Amino acid sequence: MKYIGAHVSASGGVENAPVNAKAIGAKAFALFTRNQRQWKSSPLTKKSISLFKERCEAFGYAASQILPHDSYLINLGHPEAEGLQKSREAFLDEMRRCEQLGLDRLNFHPGSHLKQMDVEDCLARIAESVNWALDQTSGVCAVLENTAGQGTNLGYTFEQLAYIIDRVEDKSRVGVCIDTAHTLAAGYDIKTAAGFTETFRHFDEVIGFSYLRGMHINDSKKDLATRVDRHDSIGKGVMGLTTFKMLMDDPRFDNIPLILETPDESIWAEEIAYLYSI
Repeated sequence: MKYIGAHVSASGGVENAPVNAKAIGAKAFALFTRNQRQWKSSPLTKKSISLFKERCEAFGYAASQILPHDSYLINLGHPEAEGLQKSREAFLDEMRRCEQLGLDRLNFHPGSHLKQMDVEDCLARIAESVNWALDQTSGVCAVLENTAGQGTNLGYTFEQLAYIIDRVEDKSRVGVCIDTAHTLAAGYDIKTAAGFTETFRHFDEVIGFSYLRGMHINDSKKDLATRVDRHDSIGKGVMGLTTFKMLMDDPRFDNIPLILETPDESIWAEEIAYLYSI
């Protein structure tokens, strides 16, 4: 079963996210559980938590169909002590919000070395940060998202993600989210049937499909190996439709949230319907 949805607004409270997802025909959704552009946010209220859970149950959204995303400010590989602690505390808060909402995974961008530390040292620090947060929470899986490799962002190769996973102590609580646009920009040619097949053979060899906890289904404005992160609507970017047809036809991508982060939210319902049609 394919669970396709989009990263919907939680404006006015997290309890509005399942309503917004239902309105576009989504069978999965992503959300921010707090303001993604601020370091600190007000705690979730008991009313919001209760309504969120009630609406998810009413609309048929299980935890396995929901992929919350953490703040863009967080850098779990920060080279400076103050920035690292600030990021870790914010990440822990996000994990605890997921616990409160009954969610079982939290998607995040691994981190950046900011040209101030060695790549492997930064990857090891990201793993340390994940272990630190997992030790203080329960039931929530830390889901590493592959990046386009823009700037000093790490996690753009499958080997880098595997390096982090290898150093996470509780393997049952670490996973991966693959973003199609990031994958192409990072240098994996998923535009052709042969390239798609080889990319995910390599993914399975280096990381393993057992770690796949979600996907971001995006076309890209930027082409192969540009290392630039620019999403586009399905079929309107450089990727073509082969990628999406193969995804929809491949049972290895069943039973996880497949989330649109495409730029024109006015056509999300159409994009979801199209993906189901293929």
